[in-house]
Amino acid sequence: MCGLAIGDRMAVNKIKVDKITWDRVGRVTEPGRYMYTFGWLTITPGDLEIWKLYPQAAFTLLAQPGEPDASPGDEFHLGAFDVAPGAPPPPFTTH
Repeated sequence: MCGLAIGDRMAVNKIKVDKITWDRVGRVTEPGRYMYTFGWLTITPGDLEIWKLYPQAAFTLLAQPGEPDASPGDEFHLGAFDVAPGAPPPPFTTH
């Protein structure tokens, strides 16, 4: 029989998602690979375009595989972004 017995609990791990802003990376103006305190960050031309349009945008910081001899987590790139971090959510309307 598959499944959980009565009283069993499933553990849920919470994952911390780090966000990074243009100010935090020194408002870089060129795409490239930059060294920061947390490791290497690759910034693409598309990332910079988003920051130019939305200077307060906060990107999700994602770890990416590096060189085979590199420590895990040393290489990062930018993922999904929020154009108005810290802003209250827009009001919902019904029609």
